[in-house]
Amino acid sequence: MNNLIKITTNDNDEQLVSGRELHEFLGVATPYKKWFERMIEYGFAENTDFVVTDIFVHNSKGGKQFQADHVLKLDMAKEISMIQRTEKGKQARQYFLQVEKAWNNPEMVVQRALQIQTRKVEQLKIENEAMKPKAIFADAVSASHTSILVGELAKLLKQNGVNMGANRLFDWLRDNGFLIRRKGTDWNMPTQYSMDLGLFEIKETTIARSDGSISISKTAKVTGKGQQYFINKFLG
Repeated sequence: MNNLIKITTNDNDEQLVSGRELHEFLGVATPYKKWFERMIEYGFAENTDFVVTDIFVHNSKGGKQFQADHVLKLDMAKEISMIQRTEKGKQARQYFLQVEKAWNNPEMVVQRALQIQTRKVEQLKIENEAMKPKAIFADAVSASHTSILVGELAKLLKQNGVNMGANRLFDWLRDNGFLIRRKGTDWNMPTQYSMDLGLFEIKETTIARSDGSISISKTAKVTGKGQQYFINKFLG
């Protein structure tokens, strides 16, 4: 009775049977669509006992077309087989009971649990490897006490796949409220909003001129927190 009717499993570790394959095995004369509609009148519910799917079939002209099918949980397949009250129905039900018994064998349960755990570990490894460079970079930037110029931030962004030069980055920072856009002595200085977020700091440089006068130059620099913030923002 091995492989009498094909049985598959889903991600929830549930055993599944194709409605059309079961219909064919049972040798039911009624067309599949009408037969299945009659079967669900016994109280089976979509997305609980079965799901609707499509399959490709060859038509008489040699082409392909979609045909409705249903993926049944094993309990539904057993009940439907019993409803038929035929020798084929009895045979199918006995087969499903045999499969279920083997499926619930303690050794099989442990084996499946190990397989599921192995798949999860492998998936986590893949995800961790994909995230590792970004995580390392983010941690390093976040812990950094070194502020950088906006032009240097543009270079960092380019290294991470964001092709934006310094001029375009300045435009973006002004348009999005991070730098002051009003022309004057505070042009391109951080807004109060970005200062409150800790994204920028202002470096002041005292310049002594030859005529004895002193001027102060102000430069906006992106903090470690700001570097992480903007890179994450541009990377989405």
